[in-house]
Amino acid sequence: MELMNCRNCKKLFNYIAGEKLCPACKEKLEEKFQKVKKYIEENPRENINQVAEACDVTIKQIKYWVREERLSFTDDSLVGLECERCGKMIHSGRFCKECAGGLADAMTNAYKRERQQAVRKSSAGKMRFLD
Repeated sequence: MELMNCRNCKKLFNYIAGEKLCPACKEKLEEKFQKVKKYIEENPRENINQVAEACDVTIKQIKYWVREERLSFTDDSLVGLECERCGKMIHSGRFCKECAGGLADAMTNAYKRERQQAVRKSSAGKMRFLD
């Protein structure tokens, strides 16, 4: 645990983990999140600018909640983000389904290759004893 200044109100607080916000600012941010979520449920056809203006939240904050998958928009919604890999329009997360699958496959293959190399190295260097 360490002392840190809140990035929002600049008050000193005991920081443990997560966002660098004091408990009071975290609570206010959570209230705004709930307000945005309710507004989107009631007005699914609004664009991101209208949502931000109506809920008094920055567009950047809404995009952050979408990227971390706390907010998700329907397929017919006007709100969308670009996939960080290919640029395709998505409604939640950081990557489209195709890119997420491709990245998962690449990680699995890299792990398997690394594991195979480790097995080859361990069997090649056998222990020898001197008489």
